[in-house]
Amino acid sequence: MDTSRRTLLRTAAVLGGIAATGLAPLGRAIAGAPAILKALPASWFVDYGTNAEMQWESVRPGDYLTRQSRLFVRNHTATPTIDASSYALKVYGDGLSTARTADAPVVLTLKDLKKLPRTKLVTTHECTGNGRSFFSTQQGTPASGTAWTLGAVGTVEWEGVRLREVIEKIGINPAAVSIQATGLDAPYSTGGVDYGPVRRPFPVSKALDDALLAWSANGAALLPDHGYPLRLVLPGWVGIASIKWLGSLEVSLTELTSPWNTKWYRMTGPSYPADSPPLTVNPVRSAWELPWGAGLDVGRDHVLTGRSWSGAGPVVKVDVSVDGGATWTRARIERRPRQQGWTQWSYSWTRPSAGQYVLMARATDAKGRTQPLETPFNDNGYFFDAVVRHPVTVA
Repeated sequence: MDTSRRTLLRTAAVLGGIAATGLAPLGRAIAGAPAILKALPASWFVDYGTNAEMQWESVRPGDYLTRQSRLFVRNHTATPTIDASSYALKVYGDGLSTARTADAPVVLTLKDLKKLPRTKLVTTHECTGNGRSFFSTQQGTPASGTAWTLGAVGTVEWEGVRLREVIEKIGINPAAVSIQATGLDAPYSTGGVDYGPVRRPFPVSKALDDALLAWSANGAALLPDHGYPLRLVLPGWVGIASIKWLGSLEVSLTELTSPWNTKWYRMTGPSYPADSPPLTVNPVRSAWELPWGAGLDVGRDHVLTGRSWSGAGPVVKVDVSVDGGATWTRARIERRPRQQGWTQWSYSWTRPSAGQYVLMARATDAKGRTQPLETPFNDNGYFFDAVVRHPVTVA
């Protein structure tokens, strides 16, 4: 598929009085431009080319939300540029109350969507492979993929329309079970195989629960790297499920699949069965707001800060250790979650002696899930949720 051309597609009437103008144009990559369009200063990011990781030491403890300029980027190809004035979302499938084909879909412009009731929702957004590097450095079992530490995460206040408002307005068949979201970025190829555009299905039950079609983050229009002009947000779920540059939604009476829920983003390896299900809800994780191997002054009191988060519910307690797990102390909760965001906490370390130390933070969420000391290996390094051993030097 040529992403440098604009494809003209058939105009379709929209059910329920929603206007139709034509399907969204394909994303267009800028010739010679980098895969990520926003600035990536080294003090804020680790630049992996198509991906960029937030530096935890750049996070300001007073900020709860992650600014788009500071938010990690996970791309499969390159960030496209899309003209919002001609953008539209197509919705089709046999799972609609009146079945629609891809050639004759329901078509929604941004103007159509913004006429529906608006919602603001704070969620912690995270890459499925966040923490992947620790399979190697901490457990001695290297996994393939971007070597994220813990910076492929951020908390954002999205604004948009609930997906249930959209599909209920259009009309959905009560027997529908699955929805496939497809992005407008270029097709993804690897190993000589073209897997097509990034796409992933999710249950209708999730769509009717808290799924959001978002056009704004933290009160501003989405940046191109974060899905402009419209993206899907599935709160609490793996980042790949929140498709950026959303082009279409297929509503189906049968379970839909894609390489992003069969080949990737499911557990494979010696600890998992061959039929392991696609990954959905994110695990519990914690991070210190410190450089890796940070140096701290001896003979002083130190207030150390960090954040913990979970896809299943709010983090309710955090225990920390400054001696490599020999002893544990309850951290002070500084800010409890806003909606589905993270928990901020602190630990007061009184005049530590000179030496090498290992800091650890272990969170527990409202569902009773607690971070383990070790995560079973999987081939692609997903869901590293073990307590991370963070080295510091006091001198």
